[in-house]
Amino acid sequence: MFRRREPVPFAFIAEADQFRSNVAPPPRERPSAGQITGRWLIGLTVIAGIAGSLILGMPALSQDQSPAQTQGSQASDGR
Repeated sequence: MFRRREPVPFAFIAEADQFRSNVAPPPRERPSAGQITGRWLIGLTVIAGIAGSLILGMPALSQDQSPAQTQGSQASDGR
């Protein structure tokens, strides 16, 4: 591989692909029952919020079947 001869700032970053560590990271801690329950509750709350917004928003998004009735103001009814 081509090596630069001039000094480069942060040369250790350029050579990072050659470095191999023999130190293994510590094993991850298992989440407690309370943490798992909290994550499930947050997930269910988010899903319930999305489902609720869809249920409440569907009537506003649906198109009316009868276009005969148009919307107008009460001021224009007397003319």
